Amino acid sequence: MAVDSSRPVPWVSPVLYAAVVIAGLYAGLSGLGDTRLVLFLAGMAALFALEWVRHKLLGIAAKTAMFAMVAFADGSGLAKALFVLVPFTAYFAFGRAVSIALGVACVAALAVVYELTVPGWRSDLERLSDLLMFGLGLVLAIAMAAVAVEETRGRVRLQESHRQIAELSAAAERHRVARDLHDDLGHHLTAVVVLLEKADAFRERDPAQARLAVDDAARSARRALQDVRESVRALRGEAEPFLLEAALQELVGTTVPIQVTGSQAGYGDTALRALYRAAQEGITNARRHARATEIRVEVELGQQRARMLVTDNGCGFEPGREGFGLASMRERVEQAGGQVMVQSGQSLGTQLRVQVPRAMS
Repeated sequence: MAVDSSRPVPWVSPVLYAAVVIAGLYAGLSGLGDTRLVLFLAGMAALFALEWVRHKLLGIAAKTAMFAMVAFADGSGLAKALFVLVPFTAYFAFGRAVSIALGVACVAALAVVYELTVPGWRSDLERLSDLLMFGLGLVLAIAMAAVAVEETRGRVRLQESHRQIAELSAAAERHRVARDLHDDLGHHLTAVVVLLEKADAFRERDPAQARLAVDDAARSARRALQDVRESVRALRGEAEPFLLEAALQELVGTTVPIQVTGSQAGYGDTALRALYRAAQEGITNARRHARATEIRVEVELGQQRARMLVTDNGCGFEPGREGFGLASMRERVEQAGGQVMVQSGQSLGTQLRVQVPRAMS
C-alpha cells in the first residue's frame, strides 16, 4: 500500500498493522479469546485507509478511535500495541511535548480500562506486566520518533550545506574565469591594440617598424588563442608542467627585457603562476594606462622565496586607485602565501614588487 513517504520511517504503521491482522485472524479462526472478526477486520481496513489522510489532527483522532475499536474486537490482545503509534505519529505532527503528553495519556487510559473491567488487577502480575510493557513500548516509540526527526533534520542540514557549497563553488569558478579572462585575454588584447596603434603611427614614417608592430600584434593574438586552449586543457586535466621563464619570454617576446635567476625546482604551480600573472598584470598596466616606453621584469628564484620586480617609466597612478586587475593579482599572490608592494606616483613610473615563499607552494 502507499503511505506518506514524507514522514520519517513511514513503514512502521503498516508493519504493525500487518502483525495485528495476522494475530487477530489467527485468534479468531482458532477460537482463541473473544474475537469479533467482522468488527476487527473492518477496523483494520479503516486504519489502512486512514494512512492516506494528510490532515494531522483529524488523522490522529480517527486512528485513535479505530485503535480502540480494534482492541475491543481483537481476541489476541496484541491490538493494544497499536496505541504506541499515537505518540509516535504525534511527534512528527506536533512535536515532543505533545507526543509525551499523549504517551502518558495512553498509559493512564489503559490503567482506567483495567480499573473498570478487571477487578483486583493491581494484584494481578500479568496485568501489571502488560501495563509496564505497554509503557516501555510507548517510551521506545517516542525515542524512535525523536531519532528519526533528528536524522531527517540532519539530512536537511546536509543537503542545505551541499547546496551552499555548490553555490560557493559556482561563484568561485565564475570569479576564477573572470580573473583568467582579465589576465589572459586582457593582456593580449591590450598588446594587440597598442601594437596596431604603433603600426598606424609608423605606417608612413617607418614602414619596417609598422610591419614589425603588425607581426607582434599577430603573435599576441595567436598567444591569446593558445592561452584559451591551455585553459581548456587545464580544465580537462591535460595541462603540461608550467615553466615560468619560458612563459614570460613567450609573453613579451623581444618587447620587454626578462631576467630570471635561480631554479624553479621546488616551487609549486600556484606560486609560479602567481608570479607570471603578476608580471602579466604589471606589463599590461604599463602599456595600457601608464603609456610606458620602457618596461623591465626581474625574477629571483631563491632557496626560501621568490622575488619579482616589474618596473616602468610610465606616468604612474595615485595610491588607492588600484583596479580589478591589481586586486585579482593580490588575491593570487596571497593564495600562494606571498605579498605585493606597489610604488607609484604621477610621472614617477611604477615599481611592482612580488614575493612568494617556496615552502607554501
